[in-house]
Amino acid sequence: MRALLIGDIVGRPGRAIVERQVVGLREELGIDLVVANCENAAGGAGITPAVADELFRAGVDVLTSGNHVWRKREAYELLKLDHRVVRPANYPEGDPGSGSAIIETLTGQKVGILNLQGRVFMEPIDCPFRTATRELERLRLVTPMIIVDMHAEATSEKVAMGWFLDGKVSCVFGTHTHIQTADERILPKGTAFLTDVGMTGPYDSVIGRKTEQILERFLSSLPVKSEVAEGNIQLRALLVDIDPKTGKATSVERLTRTLTEAVHDAARD
Repeated sequence: MRALLIGDIVGRPGRAIVERQVVGLREELGIDLVVANCENAAGGAGITPAVADELFRAGVDVLTSGNHVWRKREAYELLKLDHRVVRPANYPEGDPGSGSAIIETLTGQKVGILNLQGRVFMEPIDCPFRTATRELERLRLVTPMIIVDMHAEATSEKVAMGWFLDGKVSCVFGTHTHIQTADERILPKGTAFLTDVGMTGPYDSVIGRKTEQILERFLSSLPVKSEVAEGNIQLRALLVDIDPKTGKATSVERLTRTLTEAVHDAARD
């Protein structure tokens, strides 16, 4: 089973490259499952039903998220109604939505998706490590193939989660910082790992926002409006092959695609 794991989609530019690349990548690389982090897909912060539908039509199978998923109120109902959109599992019990899902590929293979959120430099929610243990007990009853989006600020916390889940899941990929790391590998017990898969959006920016606005904020220390940037739109992702019988990863590779200048204007509309 081959999965494509797409980093944080930022605004319309990020959605534009997903729309133009994912279907072709599925055909070119024989991809069975596409997972994408959507927490910044709607206007650069949050997710809405319309944006989720747009990403599903573009070839994404399941959307993970993070702390920004709550930024738009429309997301609350979306999380309740669509199991393909998940939020971090370690938010308090009773919050809208679910932190995990079982997704069936077109070939009938079942894959567990688990979304976790770190606590270092982030909200003091429930322990992601203990939450992972609890959720995996249920997911492993259905399938040995489990993919984890660890949405966290600190690299140490993401690396720790990789080692904690080594041999228990197929892949742990980090999201949230929008900066892709270069440490992809398969850990000793068979779990593919990458500290952060990076951003899918405009790279002539400061993590997806207009450079001049972010510089003004750093120089003045005053609140400054930050808008989604436009230039150099790239898709960053992780390609993972998984043995469907054992759930162990057999290969892992970082992937980058760039949106050609000819279609940049469509991403600005």
